[in-house]
Amino acid sequence: MATQKKLNIGMIGRGFMAKAHSNAFRRVGNFFDLAYEPVLKTVCGTNEAGTKAFADSWGYESVATDWRRVVEDKNIDLIEICVPNSLHAEIAIAAAEAGKMIICEKPLARDAVEALAMTEAVEKAGVLNLVSFNYRRIPAVTLAKKLIDEGKLGKIFHYRANFLQDWTINADVPQGGKDTWRLDVKEAGSGVTGDLLAHCIDIALWQNGPVKDVTALTETFVKERKNAVTGKLEPVGIDDACTFICRFANGSLGNFESTRYARGHKALFTFEINGEKASIKWDLHDLHRLQYFDHSDAGIVRGWRSIHVSDGDQPYMSHWWVPGLQIGYEHSFVHQVADFLEAAAKGENARPTFRDAYETSRVCDAVLKSAASGQWVSL
Repeated sequence: MATQKKLNIGMIGRGFMAKAHSNAFRRVGNFFDLAYEPVLKTVCGTNEAGTKAFADSWGYESVATDWRRVVEDKNIDLIEICVPNSLHAEIAIAAAEAGKMIICEKPLARDAVEALAMTEAVEKAGVLNLVSFNYRRIPAVTLAKKLIDEGKLGKIFHYRANFLQDWTINADVPQGGKDTWRLDVKEAGSGVTGDLLAHCIDIALWQNGPVKDVTALTETFVKERKNAVTGKLEPVGIDDACTFICRFANGSLGNFESTRYARGHKALFTFEINGEKASIKWDLHDLHRLQYFDHSDAGIVRGWRSIHVSDGDQPYMSHWWVPGLQIGYEHSFVHQVADFLEAAAKGENARPTFRDAYETSRVCDAVLKSAASGQWVSL
């Protein structure tokens, strides 16, 4: 292939998501022929010793403790934002003004107001941008989208999705700080709505189109938690659980549920879509399989079939192993980077963009508004 152009990465953050993204940049060139060669240039974290250890582990050339220095560095081409939600807007807007490409972890922001400001900033600057809703790029999920777009399901009647976890049932789990910032409303913006349901909503909007209106119910089961930073017992402002129903613009009905109080579920993410001609369903715990029911099958053999997504003619799989061998969670981030870099080589955005993620934020805000008011909320 032609000589690759180096693309210098500035990673802001060094937690779980920074690992997932760093791994993707390291592996993508081994499996995809790309015009860009990612270079892990600088990683930024607030703790210098910890950041140096991260850099040594993942192969970053340098470290920083101030994200502004990374954004201002003329050698950096792409800013990766993998920090708590409260920092997304300031970093992204500064990066856009500095002319950097940007990949931001989900949710885009704490609310739609911040998300819109970020969206307007990248669009004004004309910089390439992507939000990391990685589940779109699990091959079985991508295949589901393909089947819908090809009309295999026909008119859609129902869309159901849930995302269930159980890690905050213990009342001794604190809020705030490095490890539990997702329980602090000031840092996260919301609880399961912005963290987990955002994934469900993003995929639903992508597969099934815009949401028209919503009605929701939320609950915070533990009302007070100790702050991990101050040690003080403080009110909890995030939602531990959320259920909402909605109407899509295409006339279909949606039913969504998310909680961190489903004992026995660490990360159960599923969706099912029922159409006039066929239905499909998917489960993160069996992520390489798509369940498919085709009503046009002869009655004697009609039933749910399990499609093992591993063949080369299925999404992304031609880049990996021989048919029958499966891939995993981390590969969705590799696919995300590949799609971003392939689009960037053409001067185009991969999806979802900040604008797409802003629409997800609008739905999240409408859900929380409905739960607070007890009323239907239109978008």
